Amino acid sequence: METLILAIVIGAAFGFTLDRVGATNPNFIIGMLRLSNMHLMKTILLAVAVATLLLFGGLMLGLLDAGNLGVKDAYVGVIVGGVLLGAGFAISGFCPGTSLTAAATGRKDALWFVLGGLIGAAAYMLTFAAVESTGLLDPIAGGKATLGTVAGTSYPALWPDLPGEWVGLALAVVLGAVAFVLPMRLRGSAGTGR
Repeated sequence: METLILAIVIGAAFGFTLDRVGATNPNFIIGMLRLSNMHLMKTILLAVAVATLLLFGGLMLGLLDAGNLGVKDAYVGVIVGGVLLGAGFAISGFCPGTSLTAAATGRKDALWFVLGGLIGAAAYMLTFAAVESTGLLDPIAGGKATLGTVAGTSYPALWPDLPGEWVGLALAVVLGAVAFVLPMRLRGSAGTGR
């Protein structure tokens, strides 16, 4: 029961934050993809940088147990799925997380997006055997692999001599720096979308 309550609290906080930074407004997302309003991109990069810094810093300080980390398989289907998700993102101005949050705020277009996502998920489940037979789900690049070796895990590393924690910290610094130096727009006029 405590896990469920914690999940609800974290989910509500995440949804609230998504709404406050403008991620529930498809005009903000489309503005980001058009490179005319980079507010959301800067926010995303900074959030990923802080989370990455906390994760790998916590691992290095022994505050987090690396055994709780999960690494997903790399396979061609992830790339295909990413292209499909990106296309849907660009067309609708929503991704799965932002659509659920926007639907909770009462946006009807988000409700249609959520419905379409559920229909797409059902279609994937019904055709899973056919998709699997194409080889799209066969592991590539080491399958469940990390960039560098992370102490306390048994995952193979693409570069075993690199400490994974330091790779993570370096990525956090790079993403944070990009978030700060990225201009508010790269082209066109910067409308707020609100």
